[in-house]
Parts: sequence; C-alpha cells; structure tokens
Amino acid sequence: MTETTPPTPEQKQITNRAMAQYIRDLSFENILAQKGVTGEVQPEVTVQVATDARKRGADNQFEVITKLNVTSKNKGSGDPLFILELDYAGVFIVEGVPDEQMLPFLLIECARVSFPFIRRIVSDVTRDGGFPPLNLETIDYVSIYRAKVSQVMEEQKAKAN
Repeated sequence: MTETTPPTPEQKQITNRAMAQYIRDLSFENILAQKGVTGEVQPEVTVQVATDARKRGADNQFEVITKLNVTSKNKGSGDPLFILELDYAGVFIVEGVPDEQMLPFLLIECARVSFPFIRRIVSDVTRDGGFPPLNLETIDYVSIYRAKVSQVMEEQKAKAN
C-alpha cells in the first residue's frame, strides 16, 4: 500500500471533473456500398488524431476536442472502403493546475478521459455502417501533444527567419 502526501499549502489539490461530453460532428461514408469493390477486400485502416482545447466562459471550465479521421482502404487496390470523421468534445472543470501546465494537462489528461467514449462511438458507427466493429488502439496523447509543440516551434522558427 502506498501513502500519498497531502498537498502543502503552496500546492493546490488538482481536481478534474468532466461536466459534459458530446459529439460535435460525425460523418461516416460507406464507399464500398456506394461504388462496390471487385476482387478480394483486405482492409487497411489509417487513423489520424488531433486535439485542441479552449477556455470557456465559466471559471476553470475548458472544452477539450479530439478530432479523428479514420480511413479504410483496400490493401491491394488502394480503393477507399469507408471514411469516418469524428469531432468529440468534453467540458471539464480543472482546478489546481498551474497555468504553464494547463495546456498539456488538458490535451493529455482530459483527452484520456474522453477516449473510452470515442472508442465506443467508432466501434458502433463502423459496425452500424456495415463493417466489422473497429476497436481503436489506445491513443498516445503524450506523443500527439509533443508533435503539436514541435510543430508550433518549427512554425515560430520559420517566421523568425
């Protein structure tokens, strides 16, 4: 059993409460059913993930958005099978996180809270769209955040030159 040290007066207790979660935008296109595919179908799935966060009007309230673009193509021919686009948002009340650590906290920790719901939606939509349910692998939000930071730094370097 591990003991946790209570926060000192200088350290605030971090709280993170999900107030709401919802689909901002959802699109699913079953290209296979529309156009048909000849020959054997061997799906190859590509998942692109982006995150964003913004402060909302109320104190300590933030909206964290995960954007997914899932594309399935036939491995042999490269013909598209389906395209799924999902923007999923969570509204969180976050307290006790220092300002300089707020963005990583939102884009990593809050996004992780939403992930099981995103996984279920993707699974349900692909199944209801006529395909086997797609069970997403766990998303590495730390890597996504680091890539975002390095992209911003590269853009700032380019502007400076």
